[in-house]
Amino acid sequence: MIRLHHVQYGRSFRVLWLIEEIGVDRFGGLEVIEHRIGTREMAESGLARVSPAVRIPAIEFDVLEMSESGAIVEYLAETFAPGLARMPGNPERPRWLQWIHYAETMASLIENLNLQMVFLRPPAKPSPIVVKLTVARLRQTLRGMETALEGRDWLLPSGFSAADIMMGFNLFAAPYYVRMEEFPRLLAYKARIEARPAYQRAVEREGPQRFYDRDFYPVPEA
Repeated sequence: MIRLHHVQYGRSFRVLWLIEEIGVDRFGGLEVIEHRIGTREMAESGLARVSPAVRIPAIEFDVLEMSESGAIVEYLAETFAPGLARMPGNPERPRWLQWIHYAETMASLIENLNLQMVFLRPPAKPSPIVVKLTVARLRQTLRGMETALEGRDWLLPSGFSAADIMMGFNLFAAPYYVRMEEFPRLLAYKARIEARPAYQRAVEREGPQRFYDRDFYPVPEA
């Protein structure tokens, strides 16, 4: 059985969705260990044994222990679902790897906004300048995807891959900070993602999100 250390709708959602795409039965079952972000629980839970940074996601499978969502997605795809990977020698491999790591560029900006807008509580206040610059950078990463999706359904010309799975967390969280109406291709891409049965099974496991307390977080006033 594979064990996934997980925070609801965090980066570990990528791994949860990938496991559903591969098939839970391929791993002999799935145990999801949910952690509470923003509390001491993660530091005191023993997660550090699996994840040196004491962050999610992390997996345990037989003798394998791994953390970092991009590394886990790349390894599981190449090992259990080569059709979702682009293996060495495949001409699309460089682009596949680029999109997997592009997802982390985007996710780091979302993480920064989460810290500024969700985790900071009164009397702390988010910095309007930092939030504005971070939203602008996030919008630019979305614009890059919008351009790349011209004339295709998925990030790679040959079709759906684990690179698209890496965007599962990003496209869930980005609309809380960026109005998505300016990105029609991305909205259509997000709809295609949400129509996948494996994605729907992952969302069903997650249940209603409990992190964001509003539908949209505008840049705070100075």
